[in-house]
Amino acid sequence: MPAARESLLDAAYTALARRPWGGVRMVDVAAVAGVSRQTLYNEFGSKEGLARALVRREADAYLAGVDRALKEGGLDSVAEWTVASARRNPLVRAVLTGCWSERLPSPTLSAVPSSSSVPAQRRADGPLPGPGDFVASVRDRSVAALGVPGVGKSEAEALARDCEVAVRLALSCVLAPPVGEGGTGRLVRETLNRPRGAT
Repeated sequence: MPAARESLLDAAYTALARRPWGGVRMVDVAAVAGVSRQTLYNEFGSKEGLARALVRREADAYLAGVDRALKEGGLDSVAEWTVASARRNPLVRAVLTGCWSERLPSPTLSAVPSSSSVPAQRRADGPLPGPGDFVASVRDRSVAALGVPGVGKSEAEALARDCEVAVRLALSCVLAPPVGEGGTGRLVRETLNRPRGAT
């Protein structure tokens, strides 16, 4: 991403932490980023475009974290990352759960037709993922990262099921944190009957 675009998204995220999205003004976002309001509109087309790009960036960062967690520790690490990300970032929580508060932008999940002159590669007109899309994406990433080539169909299906269960358990922990030591990772390991560190 160009530096100005990233600065604008950072400024929008900071503004959102301070006030509800309805109170975030484009002129203030541009000023904090050190660019003109016209530059902001040239980059995103509208406040809705800015909101969609911001949500997309936070969702992409969450998925990049899923990939790191898979490399570092498996399904329990993915579950812990999911809960930590949702607790820390209200936009990630909203896209994972579908629970959008009035403080947050609530861009439509479906594709938005655009008459904007903003180049298509910079707009966020495409559909935004919903909670079910995230479950499927994390499940598929987990299967790809943890799968063993050449295993039988039943083993591959069992891995896909375990991956989906781990993601769904993590999402339940976002809404109702687990009690006791070990948290989400322990819950995933015990549910899947896996020793610590096993995929």
